[in-house]
Amino acid sequence: MKDIFPHYHIGHFVNRPEQPLDFEITRFEEMGELDIQDPHKHTFYEILWFDEGRSTQVIDYREYDILPGTLFFISPNQLHHFEEYQPLRGGSVFFTEHFFLLGNPDQERLFELTFLDNFFTTPYFQPDDQTFVEIRLTIDLLFNEKKRPDWSPSIAQSLLQILLAQIQRGIDTREKPSATKRNVVLYKKLKTLLDQHFWEALTANDYAQMLNLTPHHLNLVCKAVTGKTTSQCIRARSILEAKRLLTFSDYSVSEIATELSYFDLSYFAKVFKAETGLAPLDFKKTMSEKYRNL
Repeated sequence: MKDIFPHYHIGHFVNRPEQPLDFEITRFEEMGELDIQDPHKHTFYEILWFDEGRSTQVIDYREYDILPGTLFFISPNQLHHFEEYQPLRGGSVFFTEHFFLLGNPDQERLFELTFLDNFFTTPYFQPDDQTFVEIRLTIDLLFNEKKRPDWSPSIAQSLLQILLAQIQRGIDTREKPSATKRNVVLYKKLKTLLDQHFWEALTANDYAQMLNLTPHHLNLVCKAVTGKTTSQCIRARSILEAKRLLTFSDYSVSEIATELSYFDLSYFAKVFKAETGLAPLDFKKTMSEKYRNL
C-alpha cells in the first residue's frame, strides 16, 4: 500500500519545486501562493516563527493555536496542514538533515535536539520575551546571510546551529528534561526504525536487535522517555498509520488491518479502540467528515 500523501521538499515552499534545496529561510509575506496540498508531509525540518497574527496548525489530528512570540516545529514525515490563519508576520527556516550535518555526519547531534522529530506532544515553544528577542536576532542574522549574493553555506549552517542551541536551551530552562540525552538519542533511533518498518509484524526483540540493545535495555529507554513499553510504542506507531489511512483513504478497515500485519480483524479493532477510544469505523466516519474536505 503506497503512501497516499504528497511529500514536499524545500523548493516547493519557495516556489522553486524543480530545485531540491537543502536550506532556505523566508518571511511569510514573501511566500505568495504555494501549490501545496493539505494534508502533506515534508522531507525536511521546518521552524516557523510568529511575530504577529494567529494560526492553527494541525499535526496528525492534534490542533495547535499559535500566538505571536511562538516557534512551531515540523519534522519529516509528519502529517501536517495549516487549518486556518489570520494575517501573519514571521517566517520559516527550512533545512534538511544533510544541511544540518555538513562537515560532521554524526546523526546523534541532530537526535539530541528534543524539540525535533515529534519528540514532544506539543511541537511548539513560547519562550519568555527576552529569549524570543535573542532567538529573533539569530534568525535575522541567518536571514541576512542567506539573502547575500555570496552567501556561505558554512556560515548559514553555523548560525542554524546557534539558533537550534538557543531553542534547546530555552526549552531545557523551561522544563527540566525528563530523560537523559543518551536515552533521547536511542529513542529517536527507535522512532526512525518504526517509521521504516511499522507495517511489518516486528517485535520488541527485533527492534532491540537492530539497535544492538537488549530487549530489557530498550524497554527501559522507552519507559524513561515516553512512559510506555517498547511494545506499546510499536503498537502506537502502527495505529497512527491506521488513523491516517482511515481518515484520508478509501481502503476498508480489513485492508488497512491486513496491510499493517493485523490478520485478526477483531484483534485489530480491539487494539485500535484501546488506543483511540473509538472503533475503526466510528473513527473513519468522524475524522473523514472533519478532514477530507480540507
